[in-house]
Amino acid sequence: MARIAITGLFDRREDAAEARRDIESLGVPRDDIGLIVNNVDDDDADGPSNAGAGAGTGAGIGTVLGGGAGLLTGLGIMAIPGVGPIVAAGWLAATVAGAAVGAVAGGAAGGLMGAMTHAGVDEGAAHVYAEGVRRGGTVLTVQVDEARAREIERILLDHGAVDAEARGEAYRSSGWRQYDPAAPAYTPEEIARERDLYGRGDPRV
Repeated sequence: MARIAITGLFDRREDAAEARRDIESLGVPRDDIGLIVNNVDDDDADGPSNAGAGAGTGAGIGTVLGGGAGLLTGLGIMAIPGVGPIVAAGWLAATVAGAAVGAVAGGAAGGLMGAMTHAGVDEGAAHVYAEGVRRGGTVLTVQVDEARAREIERILLDHGAVDAEARGEAYRSSGWRQYDPAAPAYTPEEIARERDLYGRGDPRV
């Protein structure tokens, strides 16, 4: 049976962590679950969050990955053009790293975009997901047999995965056109404002 990648963008790390736990509870191997986590405002590899008290970062990356800071050892911790530092885990880590190298060499339209499209994400949605990570979000991608696609999609939606089309429209209403790897990375303060703007339950998302 064909295997496909089911992808969701989460504004809150807590929601991505809960979705991952539920997916694993179905027996999906951890290696089949890929994550890209924005690490601009919370570097668990160096201990507690270095964000300001008002940044509103929520759960640390260790929580999303299912363990403490030690779990980050050996994971893909890298800088992505237009995003800044990220943590990539699972099968997606090698894909992101390869795409980032290709972007630096001029062989891909940005490390995140290259990783997304390589994973089979529609290009339009990939622009939204990549921009979402730039703005502090977390992308979770699950490789499963096609027969389980709806089950996985339901879990992502139940835990607050963003509607890519609606979020793209919201971004464009403020002048955004598409993900730009040459754009400056968001600061922790800008990320906090994004999370306040696109909080869970906002009808625009």
